[in-house]
Amino acid sequence: MCLGGIMRKNKYAIEVKDMTKNFKIYSDKPSTLKERLVFWNKNNKEIRSVLKNINLNINKGETVALIGTNGSGKSTLLKLMTKIIYPTKGSIKTNGKLTSLLELGAGFHPDFTGRENIYFNASIFGLTKDEIESRMDDIISFSELEEFIDNPIRTYSSGQYMRLAFSIAINVDADILLIDEILAVGDQHFQDKCFAKLKELKESNKTIIIVTHNLYQVKELCTRAVWIYNGEIRMDGNPEKIVDEYLKVCG
Repeated sequence: MCLGGIMRKNKYAIEVKDMTKNFKIYSDKPSTLKERLVFWNKNNKEIRSVLKNINLNINKGETVALIGTNGSGKSTLLKLMTKIIYPTKGSIKTNGKLTSLLELGAGFHPDFTGRENIYFNASIFGLTKDEIESRMDDIISFSELEEFIDNPIRTYSSGQYMRLAFSIAINVDADILLIDEILAVGDQHFQDKCFAKLKELKESNKTIIIVTHNLYQVKELCTRAVWIYNGEIRMDGNPEKIVDEYLKVCG
């Protein structure tokens, strides 16, 4: 029985159980040091529940889209999965090596060159120097940044940031890839290239979780969609069915 329980548990890449996330919203926030020391009432705050009692198991090898209107809580859920932030109550467990693309430029040092940031980022994901060097050409080639790779990345455009970040993320042998809208940045050519790469990763049994407003991508790429509405899971299942229902309400 114990062995069976372990096998069932290990089939999940991510397990979310009874999870709630609250944020404290302060009103009349002080604008000067004097106001902070003398006038500000720290109790003048509102507790806002961004996610409420979420239960969600994502199987290994699934490609899952989190959809919903702005402010619904889907990006907060991705951040909780990466442990950038933590739940107010409940739990989130990840089973496998995880990499994420959540915010443009996150994890990059602006004064380092593109090449130096590859070393820096890939080492954070656990690669050794030899492993990074063996993949350096592939990372640079996929990013198409050969001409700029030895320039400080503070000189990069938002599209170039995205190219480098995505190219690193797909070369660190992660089991789980989390992506939040970053693929909406940059030119159509590279967006199409990234989409094709995600299809390839899907076929190799990687677990992919994306937040996107591109409902075509949801239907074309994903095996499952989760619709988050006002901080709660409204629907979970077949992407085509859920996208159609979503459009009836929010389209």
